[in-house]
Amino acid sequence: MAARKVGIIGLGYVGLPLGVAFADAGHEVIGLDADTRKIESLNRSRSYIEDVPSEQLAALADRLRATGSYEALRGCDAIVICVPTPLTSSREPDLTHLVDSTTSLAGVLEKGQLVVLESTTYPGTTRERVKPILEESGLAAGRDFHLAFSPERIDPGRTDFTVRTTPKVVGGLTDECTEAAAALYGEICDEVVRVSGPEPAELTKLLENIFRSVNIALVNELSMLCDRLGIDIWEVIDAASTKPFGFMRFEPGPGMGGHCLPVDPFYLAYKAREQDFFTEFIELAGKINQNQPHFCVERIVDALNDVSKPVRGSKILVLGVSYKAGVGDIRESPALKIIKLLAERGAEVVYHDPHVPALPELELESVDLDEGMRDADLVSIVTAHPEVDHERVVAETPLVLDFRGVTRGQSAQNVVRL
Repeated sequence: MAARKVGIIGLGYVGLPLGVAFADAGHEVIGLDADTRKIESLNRSRSYIEDVPSEQLAALADRLRATGSYEALRGCDAIVICVPTPLTSSREPDLTHLVDSTTSLAGVLEKGQLVVLESTTYPGTTRERVKPILEESGLAAGRDFHLAFSPERIDPGRTDFTVRTTPKVVGGLTDECTEAAAALYGEICDEVVRVSGPEPAELTKLLENIFRSVNIALVNELSMLCDRLGIDIWEVIDAASTKPFGFMRFEPGPGMGGHCLPVDPFYLAYKAREQDFFTEFIELAGKINQNQPHFCVERIVDALNDVSKPVRGSKILVLGVSYKAGVGDIRESPALKIIKLLAERGAEVVYHDPHVPALPELELESVDLDEGMRDADLVSIVTAHPEVDHERVVAETPLVLDFRGVTRGQSAQNVVRL
């Protein structure tokens, strides 16, 4: 197949790896973003995402360029939308970025182009929100241009499943739209899974993440019960995991973070309410996970009380503030809420994270590990980055609260686990 010209709207954790995959497959890629810093960085072959080395960008510089102008999308064979779809302060879908980008795209849309939405959203968004906006161009979806939805499955920091090796789900407005999208992703994915339309594809993404959300909520709630019963939740999980069928291991933690897991349950709940249907089970899981940072702060308070220290005035070192190990992504990270709650209680909070140099919104910068441990009354392991020597932390600090279970192999008296 001849080389395509592919436009990518949104150059974050989803859009940039996708653009790199297309460029690596020999296609010309136009990356568009509203952030001028990302545009400048990308055009200088400087990566701002751990999964994409700067060396790889440099090698693809002749096929991958960034811009802030939608005019550059003219002449593209396909345009993929990868903009953020966060929640409002009232925990309802915020499609502002999607509507803005789609409106701008409508102004340059051309006959014969393929438009694919990858941003996570509720069922019906592609057909009910994106399609009418794009058709303001005077072109008809399914006749003059192809329109489809394909859920992103990027997992930052993961190396065992990549863009190529992760099956790609596609659902088009028409069969022809589906086939056009399947042909596009067939260039960079080993397996393409076709579904009957955009709605099943949209719900597929929500199901994948809600499945995780519900099971994480279950084990988080069980960890709270185990705390009262005096039972080691980690021992229980290890034992249950020996069953070779009918059980899938999930682990408790300080809460959920990232661009999908904390958001997706609320997207589906919003759509369900439009149908006078209430996803109580799913919403309950979301509430439990949202409350987990509060539970973790109470554990910190109790641990300090047990050694006759008040939380007010205590120096607390938070280890890891990104939402998962090995990456610098802080979106919806429970560590941010934990830090805020501790500061509100009067604690002196510092943090160490090799992937996150600063938290401007909290007016904090990552401290050297030795500096952070010095005079610390308590060290809280919130994100277990592999670069951190947790055995040393346990050995050199008076009190450690482990929310990730990384100290399970140590039988130290100064360690408290979730």
